[in-house]
Amino acid sequence: MRDATIERLVDERVASRVNAKDATLYSFSDEARKCSENFMGWANLPSNPPCPLNEIKQLAAKFTEAGMKSAILIGQGGSTQAAMTMTKFNKANSDIKFRVADSDSPVRVRKMLAEVDPHTTLVIVSSKSGGTLEMRSLFCAIRTAFAEVLPEDELCRHFVAITDPGSALEAQAQEENWGGILSGEPTVGGRFSALSVFGLFPAAVAGIDIDALLAQGLRAEKDCSEDSEANPAIQLAAFLYANWCDHRDKFSFFTQKRLRALGLWIEQLVAESVGKNGVGVLPQLETSPLLLAEDRGDRAVVTYHTTTGVWDDADDFERCQACIDSAMPRLDYTVGGVEDLGYHFVMWEYATAMLGYLMQVSPFDQPDVASVKARVLELLDAGLPEPSFTDERSTDIGAIEVRTSECCKSASDVRAALYSLFASIEPGNYFAMNAFLPFDGYTRREALGRIRREVADTCKVMSCLEIGPRYMHSTGQLQKGGANNGVYLLISSGEPRDIELEGVPAASLGQLSKAQATGDFMILAERGRRCLHLHLPDNSTVTLQRFAFLVSEVLTGL
Repeated sequence: MRDATIERLVDERVASRVNAKDATLYSFSDEARKCSENFMGWANLPSNPPCPLNEIKQLAAKFTEAGMKSAILIGQGGSTQAAMTMTKFNKANSDIKFRVADSDSPVRVRKMLAEVDPHTTLVIVSSKSGGTLEMRSLFCAIRTAFAEVLPEDELCRHFVAITDPGSALEAQAQEENWGGILSGEPTVGGRFSALSVFGLFPAAVAGIDIDALLAQGLRAEKDCSEDSEANPAIQLAAFLYANWCDHRDKFSFFTQKRLRALGLWIEQLVAESVGKNGVGVLPQLETSPLLLAEDRGDRAVVTYHTTTGVWDDADDFERCQACIDSAMPRLDYTVGGVEDLGYHFVMWEYATAMLGYLMQVSPFDQPDVASVKARVLELLDAGLPEPSFTDERSTDIGAIEVRTSECCKSASDVRAALYSLFASIEPGNYFAMNAFLPFDGYTRREALGRIRREVADTCKVMSCLEIGPRYMHSTGQLQKGGANNGVYLLISSGEPRDIELEGVPAASLGQLSKAQATGDFMILAERGRRCLHLHLPDNSTVTLQRFAFLVSEVLTGL
């Protein structure tokens, strides 16, 4: 779909500045040009796969023929998002039950372990650098659990490493004779690696035809390399850039449940790529169509439709789309089968690189993600600082540790702190609840979703629910490096039954999670962001429901 805004932008602004040959080669700084040249391997992955497809397919077949019924993919950010998108979309057609371990919640890890049989489970450890703290910690927990069941000589045969050559993970896998090692391509950055081995091997394990997937990617590569207004990447980049120029620096991604993981992949790709140097475009996965029924002038909408065999599902989605205010600029796409994702991965990657060119930021670095990683390691080594105060009396939740930033530093209890945070929200801002909590179990997600929706409805802003630590490798870059128009509530909790770790910087998953929430809050506060960190005594359904009621009461008083 092309509307008048896109036509005008392609003709007047973009066509003269963006073409597929030079869109990712920056003229505005030598540093940006060097960064671009070092990370351009993604641009021709479909036509020139660096890892032989037969090697990928043979290794996947080795495990399926061995009777594997489950797979756990351990990683963060670009190492998991594309794989999660494809495997969730293909869930009904796969003989392998696929799970992604990118949450360091002990509740989540225990649930995952309870659902699999180590004897028939493949563990894919995915990390370009091979040293990501979350990956190391989660692998430690899962490996320890598997070692209680599997004989020592069999244990490592269940592991496959996907990592760049020369990494510590590669060395470990070689030394321990793992079941497989696949090498990444160093010139392909993590969030641009959808059609590299990081996405293709999990897809092959899940029974997806990677030849058909790459065929669609190749078609997109050719289309996105055309110096033409019909180039879909130019159209998409033009749409996002035109809206950004018109102060619509956010867009809501709306789709059916089957495709929502694609929104998480797009969220990371766009937010982490262009959210820096005081600018950015924020994607948001919207699940509540009525929140799109009024145009507030600060966002656009991207919708994705996919086929469904149930008439009621299709009809319901059409009714939801009809709620979207027609005044909001909008693009509509359709994905048929899982192989079509190959086309859309490539289109979004090209468009994001072009958008970076237009906004004059390098889409291939993530400086503020690195800053939080360093801070978390410091906290794990030296210990966490004392909270601003601990509130034990003003709620029925129990003792809540509170860390305040400048916007709520005068607060002396939780209610006052929350009031000050919400009162600081202005028109055109967005709110993000960065939750280092389990989303599994009875109504935990519902309680958190309720908070997100009520803030959106009361404060009339885009509202995001982010899962920690996943968001730290995604929108976390934009939150700290983009424009100062976000308001952040970080939530972590005590763990009544923690999972201890050995051989990694964190003593337990619970300690790691609290250090991550604290470290991220500290960096946000140092950047002058409006933020508040609450550490709840536990993450039970009762506690989260009570917290949701507390937030409702505070919002009522605004």
